Amino acid sequence: MIQYDETHQIFKLDTPHTSYIFGLADNYPGHIYYGKKLGDTDLAWLLRAEDRPQPPSVLRREKTSFFDFFPMEYPFEGVGDFRECCINIRTEDGQEGLELTYQSHRIFRGKRVLPGLPSTQGEDSSTLEVELLDKVTGLTVVLSYTVFDDTDAVAQSVRVRNGGERPLFLTKVLSACLHVEPDMGAGQEMEVLTLPGSWGRERSMQRQKMGYGTVSAESKRGVSSHQSHPFMALVSKNCTQTVGEVYAMNFVYSGNFAARAMKDQFDRIRMVMGIHPERFCWKLAPGEEFQAPEVVLVYSDEGLGKMTRSFHDLYRKHLIRGYWKDRRRPVLINNWEATYFNFNTEKLLEIAREAAKAGIEMLVVDDGWFGHREMDDSSLGDWTVNEEKLPGGFRYLADEVNRLGMKLGIWLEPEMISEDSDLYRAHPDWALQLKGREPGQCRAQYVLDLSRQEVRAYIYDRIKEVLSSANIEYVKWDMNRPLADVGNAVLSPDQQGEISHRYMLAVYEMQERLLKDFPKLLLENCSSGGGRFDPGILYYSPQIWCSDDTDAVERLAIQEGTQLLYPLSSIGAHVSACPNHQTGRTVPLEMRGIAALSGTFGYELDITRLSEDEKKQILEQTKLCRQYSALIREGDYYRLESWQRSHAFDSYMVVSKDRKEALLTCVQVLSRPNRASRRLRLQGLDPEAFYEIEGKSFQGATLMYAGLLIPPAHGDFQARLIPIRQMA
Repeated sequence: MIQYDETHQIFKLDTPHTSYIFGLADNYPGHIYYGKKLGDTDLAWLLRAEDRPQPPSVLRREKTSFFDFFPMEYPFEGVGDFRECCINIRTEDGQEGLELTYQSHRIFRGKRVLPGLPSTQGEDSSTLEVELLDKVTGLTVVLSYTVFDDTDAVAQSVRVRNGGERPLFLTKVLSACLHVEPDMGAGQEMEVLTLPGSWGRERSMQRQKMGYGTVSAESKRGVSSHQSHPFMALVSKNCTQTVGEVYAMNFVYSGNFAARAMKDQFDRIRMVMGIHPERFCWKLAPGEEFQAPEVVLVYSDEGLGKMTRSFHDLYRKHLIRGYWKDRRRPVLINNWEATYFNFNTEKLLEIAREAAKAGIEMLVVDDGWFGHREMDDSSLGDWTVNEEKLPGGFRYLADEVNRLGMKLGIWLEPEMISEDSDLYRAHPDWALQLKGREPGQCRAQYVLDLSRQEVRAYIYDRIKEVLSSANIEYVKWDMNRPLADVGNAVLSPDQQGEISHRYMLAVYEMQERLLKDFPKLLLENCSSGGGRFDPGILYYSPQIWCSDDTDAVERLAIQEGTQLLYPLSSIGAHVSACPNHQTGRTVPLEMRGIAALSGTFGYELDITRLSEDEKKQILEQTKLCRQYSALIREGDYYRLESWQRSHAFDSYMVVSKDRKEALLTCVQVLSRPNRASRRLRLQGLDPEAFYEIEGKSFQGATLMYAGLLIPPAHGDFQARLIPIRQMA
């Protein structure tokens, strides 16, 4: 629900349990409140318009001081606000700065589609659009806010239009700004939560004190990246999974981003998020528009757990879409760690025959099926099947796999080109490059300049030919290196700062075409593992490969950081061979299966080399996956204990929406001598109902407030699944 109180000039946006409120002072929109739901709209006094410095219409001599103090809803650069701002422009004269004032607004049911960009959707929503104007240049800025009837989240985006008569250059256009004012009288301290990492160690949870100055999370790599993540949250110092305040932002975008929190001299914190302004510059001719991507805001007064479930609900209901949105995903086996590049049709069919007996439902052919690719240094861009490896191409292989009752999927890396490829020899200018400089290779490959229409049209047509040649029902879309040498000879000199964003729009365009041409295709994105795991990509693929690190112990931490924001059904998780190919660690097959069960389940190994006992275990695991698939896909996630922080034990549970069924996962990572049973306080159950656990009856209140005893296991890497069912 959205209200405008005309008397007090207050905008109030309500979700089921929260309110987001801002108002006008001298026609400048100022942030007032985001938190637990309020009933009142007479809140203009919270803007402190009577404090010094007063608004410019009252005290013209202190206009700059006013800008430096006022909690601007969408702060602008260059005229006095020296904190983190959201927008800046440069004129043809080289001058920077603007001043935005309120012009009009409209409120309507539903939500606009953002042209060319991923975004949340839903008819069961309401949207507020507020138009601001810079009177000197004619630049119009439309702030868009959407709230959903069924979810505690606010989606924000920004649309900019040049209404003047001369070109303008957008040098910065972030998508959202939030002001948080801690209760300093109560000694409330805030911390910043981010998700840094690296290849094989994605999305570690880091908390640091919010002192004076700026804390940032950012990527300039052309992807949301392994090293950072387009997420930032301000959390109260005492915040846990169940208590404390959380103010969170997540960027619905997959390219360069910046998230920054700044504590000012008045002890207030401003948090902003959007496209990274460094090396970004967008030319706006008169009449042209620029649409910035969307940011999702979530507030929780019940700790990180409530924040997590709000994000999960929003993404499941309003972001993930298409044929596979609410369907069980097939259990797959990928040949990468089984064979790497050394395979042929018979080897793949040998794997498929054993996999089918074990209840696996799809064979995925990974890297090495095209061109003359025997290592990772050739043939990217030459998307034709190597029939010396695969006689009869994918049609023969798909027919044989289908006869086994399985589906066929393939790996692609459409965004890259190898120096040793027919495509590069014909079109070396199709790689991103700076004039006069040799472009740098990474993983022996260059980046295709997809910002050029002819490049993406050629690549897409080749991919479409391959997918149309056989019954291919799954694609793993990979992207294995960052963007560098970002330049081309096509755009004008004053548009070179547009290339990174144009590249990202091109990727979105290609994936949108793919889904329209093949509406039942299961698309899984990947970027050297989890280098592009973000809400933007989730709009196109309902699941994303979480990490190239398939070690089950490492995955506990990686998946915890990912599950903080994203539904379990979106997290690509596989059982791999031991000793693990990334860490050399050997973990029991049972634990590997249980760790992978909290995602989209699959295998990354050569099943033909396993013992009969191991194959039987896999058959039981695939049965468990099918049994609990709906619960894991649709249920509420609760984090109980963390291996990432305790280095001993990991535990989480998924509870059905009606609270009648739950699945508890417990992992003893490291064994210790002379230990007592571990008392776990469960969450999410009906306190009045009774539940059956391993033949015993417990009241929900007892399980949640007193706890359940988990006896210590003997040995490292021991995992248990504990089903919980409400009794009639």
